[in-house]
Formats: sequence, C-alpha cells, structure tokens
Amino acid sequence: MASTTQVTGAAKLTLPALTAMVVGSMVGAGVFQLPSRFASQTGVYGALIAWSIAGLGMLCLAFVFQTLAVRKPDLDNGVYVYAREGFGAYPGFVSAVGFWASACAGNAFYWVLIMTTLSQLFPELEPVLGRGDTWTAFGVSAVAVWGFFSLIRRGVKEAVGINAVVTAAKLVPLVLFLVLVIVFFDPEVFVGNLTGGYDVPGGDSLFLQVQGTMLVTVFVFLGIEGASVYSRYARRRQDVGRATVLGFVSVLALFASISILSFGILPKSEIAALSQPSVGGVLETAVGPWGGAFIRVGLIVSVLGAYLAWQLLAADVVYAAASDGDLPGYLARRNAHGVPQNAVLWTSVLVTLILFAVQFVSNALDFTLDLTAALALTPFALVSCYALKLALTRETYDGVDPRRRNRELVIAAVSTAYTLFLIWAAGYVFLFLAGLLLAPATVLYVLARREQRARVFTTPGLVTFAVVTTFAVVGLILLATGTVTI
Repeated sequence: MASTTQVTGAAKLTLPALTAMVVGSMVGAGVFQLPSRFASQTGVYGALIAWSIAGLGMLCLAFVFQTLAVRKPDLDNGVYVYAREGFGAYPGFVSAVGFWASACAGNAFYWVLIMTTLSQLFPELEPVLGRGDTWTAFGVSAVAVWGFFSLIRRGVKEAVGINAVVTAAKLVPLVLFLVLVIVFFDPEVFVGNLTGGYDVPGGDSLFLQVQGTMLVTVFVFLGIEGASVYSRYARRRQDVGRATVLGFVSVLALFASISILSFGILPKSEIAALSQPSVGGVLETAVGPWGGAFIRVGLIVSVLGAYLAWQLLAADVVYAAASDGDLPGYLARRNAHGVPQNAVLWTSVLVTLILFAVQFVSNALDFTLDLTAALALTPFALVSCYALKLALTRETYDGVDPRRRNRELVIAAVSTAYTLFLIWAAGYVFLFLAGLLLAPATVLYVLARREQRARVFTTPGLVTFAVVTTFAVVGLILLATGTVTI
C-alpha cells in the first residue's frame, strides 16, 4: 500500500520525473512485510511464479486505468465512478464503499504496524504495545487517529516537503537492504529454500503456495490506480505509457528482489517466524541490530506521512460519491477551511472501529493487510469489466485504429481475468466480511437515492443487493456458530 503524491501547478513533467511519480505512488509500507509473508507461504520457485502473475495482471490493470482516463476523461471522481457508469448506481455505490473501506482498513494497518515497530525498537514497550493488538496499543492509535482528524479538519494538507521526506524514508532503507543482502547472500541457504516444501510429504502444492501470496501482492501494489492520474501532467503524451511501464517494472523488480533475495539470508522457516516488519529482521540477521533499527525508523517516518495521504484519499472517496449523489449530501459538506469535514469524520470513525475489531483477531497485522487488499478487489474488478465492456461494444472507439482497440480489448480481458482470480484466491471469508459491511451500509445508498428522488434499485442493482445480502447473512451465521473465525 503506497502513499499518494500531490502535484500542484501547471508544470509539465519529463519522462524521468513522471516515472518517479509512478514509482512513488506504488511503493508503500507493504513492501516491508514481504519477506515473512512470502516465506510463510512459499519458496523461491513459488515467489517467481507469484510475481510473474502479479506483474502481468497489475500492469494490465494500470493500463486499464490509463485507457479509461483517455476514453472517459469526464469521469474523474475516482475508481468507483467507472462501476457506476458501466453497471448502474448500486454497483457504483458498492465500489465506492468497498474502496473507502479498503483505504480505512489500510489506515488501521498503518497504526498496527507502527505499534508493532515501536515494540521492536523499544523492547520495554513490548508488554504494553504487543504487536499492535493490546488495548494500550488501541488507545494510543485511537488518540493518534483523532489527532490527525483535528489537523485535517483545520485545513492541513499533505505538502511537497512531506512527500519528499516520506519517499526518502521508504527508498533509502530499501536500497540499503538490497545492497547488504546481496553482499551477505548465501547460495546454500538459497538453494535450500527453492521449493518451499512442495517436494516433501505433506507440503502444500506449488499452486497452493502461489495462491497464498496473492493478497499481499495486491496490497503492495495498492496505489497503482494513481499512475493514470499523472497523465495530465506529462510534457509529451507518449511519455505516459513509457512512464507507466518503466515505473511499474522498477517497482516490480524492487518487490521481487526483496522477497526473493531474503531466501539467501535465512532458511524459509526462520524468515516466516520473523516479526513484522520482516525486512528489518532479515537485515538485522545479516548485519546486526543497527540494520533492523535503521529499517524500522525509516518505516515509522514513512508510515506517518503515508497515513495523512491515505486519510485524505479515503475521505475524498466518500466526498466524491456524496457529491455525485451516491451517498447522502451530508457527507459532501465542507467546513470554513474547505475541508469535507463529515467525510473525514466518518473515515476516522471507521478506522477507529477497525482498530477496535482487530483486538479480537489472532494476527492483527496480517488481518488488516489482507482485509485492505480484499476490499479493493471488487472495485478493481468492476473497473476492468467496464474497460472490457467499452472495448466489446466499441463505445468511444469510433475512428480509432482497430489494432489499438484490439490491444486494449486484450489488456482489459487479462485484467478482468486477473482480478476475478484474485477474488477467488482471497477466499470466501473476506467475501462474507465485505457483505457484512456493505449490506447495512446500503441504508446510506437508499437515503441518497431518496434525496435525489430517484429510483432506488434498477434490476442489475437489485440483483447485486441480493448477492451482497446473501453473503452477509451466510457470513453472520458462520461467524455466530464459530464455523468461521477471524
């Protein structure tokens, strides 16, 4: 999950600058979790396959966003608007609330990660902060959430200077990590981690290993939807595609290198047992305590800046949907500072509720990471389906070179197949959790439609609502009976 980057003014960006912004939109706190998350699921072979799948799928998704920015330049109110335009008001609402909830879960993840990291930097705090799953950690995090709310409602916005510090805090430790793990790389340890255990009795198959990595690959690429935003700032239009490819390939190489080279430092089982952020644990093994401390300090600086950006992003999703009439107008009101205060308020409320809920799960950090990724999947799938629909129906393609349409059709088809596969790979538990969130939230949709004096449900919307309600009811039964635990 990456922080967003603000661009101000009318300055036009060169290819290197545009590429750097694409990289900045995708590199976030999730990269610090990669060694342990991958080692808990797979070995070197599985990691190579997983990154190949994620690389192709996510690059196609990035191109889908870019295509839609060109085909539908008037639809600029966020990810959810493509779902509404293509499939109706209620699917658009589902996409908006899903993406908002994903951003809020990601913000909760940030605070769990900060508490965990502080416990590692200051061992004396470990009994009270734990792994972000103690009531003290919840209290400290909640105070911080509402402290940020107080700042934002007064008009505090993310500044270029904050972006510069956050980017340096992310990239400098990661570059140092790569250099040092190459220096201390042990080929024998690496060879021992090749299969991940699929060749031993009782080990997971290679397919199951790869499936188990899918959510974390989604999480680290959250922010990819921002790459298309920068097209309007390009000095030359042809630089947009080049910057997307160059930036994406650079980020993919960084993510893959961090997860795969770690297998040359420690056996798979020991990497999997490392506390998060596991990049710090791997580096500490290689060079000593200073390496882990350096990574953790950089992570905290990075995450604090990223939290401000993502809190603004989450509130903006709600504000945009309310401005379009898909949520009650109450959420579109601005205060004297021009801030959509009610949207920021309810975003802070949801982050706090998620932080409260994670006190009852077995692994707060992994749960919030997986929840963030899973909630983003339906909005991404709807975006891909909309791009596929445009290409199939030839809408907006009048006078366009057929070869270009065919290319965009293939890209949209691959992106759609990939996002649907991810929804399946995430598992039914997160579908039930999404239903439990979306079903009661539909009250907001009904209120908004009544404000607009519009028909509440079209036929596609009613079918979607029936599916959402079914998942919610089944999920509630399974949780109540203990059949499913989180």
